[in-house]
Amino acid sequence: MKKFLCIISGFAFLTSCESRTYEEISDNTPITQQVKYNTDIKPIIDANCISCHSPGGPGPQAWTSYDQVKNNIDNIIDRIGRPNGDPLKMPQGGALSTTQINLFVKWKADGLIEN
Repeated sequence: MKKFLCIISGFAFLTSCESRTYEEISDNTPITQQVKYNTDIKPIIDANCISCHSPGGPGPQAWTSYDQVKNNIDNIIDRIGRPNGDPLKMPQGGALSTTQINLFVKWKADGLIEN
């Protein structure tokens, strides 16, 4: 009976496994809308960056305004796009999603629109 249960359990385990690549599970949907600072970028900055990048914070620059973020966009894109394990990857609390990173890239490509 134990052998039968092991076989059934093994079969159930193997048939429940799914094999998908990173590309298949990543959200690589193209961003078609125009990306704007106030509606798309600022919420990401506020949720993930302001704790360090505010006046008096441990980050080297404050990113509390549109101009500050716009003037640092190349550095921001570089840091958030680094591979996991890179000591310079930001934010330190955990990586942004692919969609969030793509929003920064698209915002720059769209001309760094504020509103």
